Amino acid sequence: MQELSVRHLLGIKDITPEDIQLIFETADNFKDVLNRPIKKVPSLRDITIANVFFENSTRTRLSFELAEKRLSADVINFSSSGSSVKKGETLLDTVNNILAMKVDMIVMRHSSPGAPHFLSRHIAANIVNAGDGTHEHPTQALLDTFSIREKLGEVAGKKVVIIGDILHSRVALSNIFALQKLGAEVMVCGPITLLPKYIKELGVKVELNIRKALEWCDVANVLRIQLERQQMKYFPSLREYTLYYGINKQILDSLGKEIVLMHPGPINRGVELSSDAADSHHSIILNQVENGVAIRMAILYLLASKK
Repeated sequence: MQELSVRHLLGIKDITPEDIQLIFETADNFKDVLNRPIKKVPSLRDITIANVFFENSTRTRLSFELAEKRLSADVINFSSSGSSVKKGETLLDTVNNILAMKVDMIVMRHSSPGAPHFLSRHIAANIVNAGDGTHEHPTQALLDTFSIREKLGEVAGKKVVIIGDILHSRVALSNIFALQKLGAEVMVCGPITLLPKYIKELGVKVELNIRKALEWCDVANVLRIQLERQQMKYFPSLREYTLYYGINKQILDSLGKEIVLMHPGPINRGVELSSDAADSHHSIILNQVENGVAIRMAILYLLASKK
């Protein structure tokens, strides 16, 4: 059996194009499993996985939990809001206490960039990064690129624009790395105040005009405005943002070509996407959610063999 080149999934930056292809091929098999009447396989029957979330999450947490249960793993859920973290316990102590209960794998989301990398140097269990601050969100990038491959046949040579709050988005950075490793052209588009200062050094195109960006691309991955991470005002109002960067069906229909519309969720309807665009035939947003379970099953299964 082929195996991953890494023991942990900390970020797309750390994995190879071959790792990504292996994850995709494994996910193809698990997608078949998910479409069966009995959606469960005994692949991780002896494995205990802890979902350790220090930040709010709906889709990612549910998707991981479902993936773990579909693989027959034992699952424990940890949320920092009702835990000893509130009493002053450190991250390392929290995780070591969980590991003392003989847990094999940790799925972790944390508000501090680099938190999973720090843990990986101190504990023996496999770690999957479910998002660390504004740094990376590798499983989201893998399910996004897997969804593009499923819709368009391949990722290589495709033109993908990432639109919105690039500055505060961990999804944007992971997607840039994943798309480039698979041979896609990448552009970012948004207000200049929401674009990182040195974004061009990642080898991406920069466009401030959304119309030009949509005319250039095959795929538009639209991000929400992350108001909870913004310490200051980056644009006058949400209404003005929608006026200049909101996508609606009228814009999509006027392009004269078919593009694929994506969003990692949660969608702020009426801000970055109108309802008629989000629910249009261009959109593969719900396919992304479905593919998330298969991708996460593949990652957990492949990492479980890397003891």
